[in-house]
Amino acid sequence: MESRKNFPATIALVSILCANGAYACTGITLKSADGGVVTARTIEWGESEMKNMYTIVPRGYIQQSMLPGGDTGGMTFSSMYGYVGLAVVEPGWVVDGMNEAGLSAGLFYFPGYGEYPEYDRADAARTISDFQLVSWILSRFSTVDQVRNAIQDVRVTSIDPRASTAHWRVTEPSGKQIIIEIVDGRPQVYDSQLGVLTNSPEYPWQLKNLNNYVNLIPGTAGPVQFGPITLRAFGAGSGFLGLPGDFTPPSRFVRAAFLQNYSIQQDTAYDSAMQAFHILNNFDVPLGTEYPVGRAPVNMPSATQWTVATDMHNRVVYYNTMYNRTLRSIDLNKIDFATVKFQSHPLDTIQAETIIPVRIDATTPNT
Repeated sequence: MESRKNFPATIALVSILCANGAYACTGITLKSADGGVVTARTIEWGESEMKNMYTIVPRGYIQQSMLPGGDTGGMTFSSMYGYVGLAVVEPGWVVDGMNEAGLSAGLFYFPGYGEYPEYDRADAARTISDFQLVSWILSRFSTVDQVRNAIQDVRVTSIDPRASTAHWRVTEPSGKQIIIEIVDGRPQVYDSQLGVLTNSPEYPWQLKNLNNYVNLIPGTAGPVQFGPITLRAFGAGSGFLGLPGDFTPPSRFVRAAFLQNYSIQQDTAYDSAMQAFHILNNFDVPLGTEYPVGRAPVNMPSATQWTVATDMHNRVVYYNTMYNRTLRSIDLNKIDFATVKFQSHPLDTIQAETIIPVRIDATTPNT
């Protein structure tokens, strides 16, 4: 079972991690011609370099939820399914991952609009911390309908009352996807046909807001006769004039929805995973944009600390980081979840870009 010896330090860290609005993320979903489904997302945190890691969890591994104030007796759960996840701060804080059944789940920051039920020690045995909910989902379920039903019977809490709330995206290999938001203490589960998620406000509002951009079309606008003159686009892509380019959650939601929707469908799930990284490059957040000039607390390559794409068809997780844009992969097919040990490793072994020098052969003539 996961150790509780670091709980006091972890409780201090969660208040730092979630108490302000610098934690953000953008998620998309792509479907390939071969029936494959890929979920992909970014994770932003501009206050400091997070402890980013990947965690491998075997079948039968037992975890217990942290509780507010370091209380004991939180919900205990064992893994019916082995899984791989990308975690922050603690190995058990998996914020995005996939299990061996192909189910994918991810946590997204949701400040100001969610409200967890008030913590009640009498319900500790069915109470789980928000940053461990992804681990619980990946441990126990293989379909979104199973998650939809089970979420009604647990009580989600934050281990620090100052921290904000989260919401979650869960996807199965068929492409069926749900969004879970806890509002007024009760789980609200929405079917997600679009496949996009960012942060606040609530998911139904984000969908309604798309109607403000009904004028956007792919391609080039015009030419248009404008009285005695003709108006012509300066260049390609003018049909998207007005697509929001800032980094607020509603703008990122709109931008992600349009870029995803009009991207060219790829033949395979692998190709879709590669395409997802190109789309999500549009959501890399330069660190200086989040703070007044000269006020950024650290100097990191980006506020976007890592990006992940999950191929649920082939059971492969791909990721890159702010330090190294080279893609790395974890193939779940090569893991024996019956015998593998619980383990966690940094996303970057060396915090530097992988640069391959081009070999110049001076003796080879131009062709």
